Amino acid sequence: MRLPIRLRLTIVFTLSMAVLLAVTGGFVYLRLGAELLRTIDAALLAEADTVAAGIGQQGVTFSGPDAASARGLGSFAQVLGPGGKIKETSPVVTAGPVVPVSVLSGIHGPTYVDRVLPGIRGTARIVIVPQDSGRQRVWVVAGTSLRSRADTLSALLVLMLAGGPVALALAAAAGWVLAGAALRPVERMRQEADAISVSDRGRRLPIPASRDEIARLGNTLNAMLGRLEGAFDRERRFVDDASHELRTPLAILKAELDLAQSRPRTSEELLAAVRSASEEADRLASLAETLLVYSRIEGGRMPLHRQETALDEVLAEACQALATRAATAGVTVHAGPHGVTAFVDPVRVRQAVENLVANALAHTPRGGQVRVSATREGGTIRLAVDDTGSGFSPGFLPRAFEPFAAGPGQAGTGQEAGLGQGAGLGLAIVQAIAQAHGGRATAGNRAEGGARVTLILPAAR
Repeated sequence: MRLPIRLRLTIVFTLSMAVLLAVTGGFVYLRLGAELLRTIDAALLAEADTVAAGIGQQGVTFSGPDAASARGLGSFAQVLGPGGKIKETSPVVTAGPVVPVSVLSGIHGPTYVDRVLPGIRGTARIVIVPQDSGRQRVWVVAGTSLRSRADTLSALLVLMLAGGPVALALAAAAGWVLAGAALRPVERMRQEADAISVSDRGRRLPIPASRDEIARLGNTLNAMLGRLEGAFDRERRFVDDASHELRTPLAILKAELDLAQSRPRTSEELLAAVRSASEEADRLASLAETLLVYSRIEGGRMPLHRQETALDEVLAEACQALATRAATAGVTVHAGPHGVTAFVDPVRVRQAVENLVANALAHTPRGGQVRVSATREGGTIRLAVDDTGSGFSPGFLPRAFEPFAAGPGQAGTGQEAGLGQGAGLGLAIVQAIAQAHGGRATAGNRAEGGARVTLILPAAR
């Protein structure tokens, strides 16, 4: 497995070709041997029939003019009578019957046997045909040497052994070239991927024109690069916006401290400076905590502990936590009983509702109202926070749930509980909590005035 994939493909292709050539060569070798033997058997049977047809006819002999050529080819014939007595024989097999008497007694039709005979090179192929001549049975025997068949098969074997390595070498070269051509798009994609850097994130891998697995791989990798580029851009914007949000309270804190030590101060002035610095420190701590929560959400690490939850209790606790702020702002908060339960994380849902109520309080004038409701529609629940404030501006609505999206004069600009002036993360965290539950959040303006933000969550397990 440590070999390059191109070499591995070539080796596999070559081994496959070797197996194919071996199987094909074996089949050709066996098939040719069988065909040659069938041809020899047909010729021997025809010769035996010719001899049988001439039995008893005057002038039939096996020592005629063709005897010499037959001897050169290793062909011979015999006519055997009862008891294996030789009635007629070719000159090349005069030593005795070519077939034992014990074999003759069991033959009742044309029978082929292979034997090694004196005077015949190699193995002899023999056909035995029983014939009735007058009142007695005779056996016509015709045979020939299989040396020519063996020579033909040997020549074929030598040819295959000599040509096989050459064919395998050509197959290996073809496999190497084909593997290189198949992997060339991969190499181009590798080179392009090596050239992609943080400063040049818009580059994408070249996709071959073919609609094969490599093209699909390239499309998948390009889609992944697009997601990574988007994630990188979001992280960079997050860091830039976080740095901007942190700069303001830090500057105020430093200004307060510098002013306190610029000249001698009374105890009241010093106490006011310390109180102001403490407020800015609280704001920085709250902002840091919110940034930490949102960074975990962005990393997909938001833990959820779902349980069957009575939403009336969650809404009441969220509103109670903001009761002091509501009283200070002169805004009435309603969260009447609804009798709705859902399988959710109560801590995360309360966090989302607190963010929404805090946003509404920050942008609802004195004497206004904020209403929190929970309704069930089929398999989903809808947690809505309505206020009587100025509502969202039309230009802000499309980016209301983006982190650090803030605009003066509209609700939902990111005023989180405990953040003072807000960091633009409130609605972003609400949307992330909804998505972690498998739901979503929506924002809009009410027809009678004011804003409405709705948290839509699945109710069932």
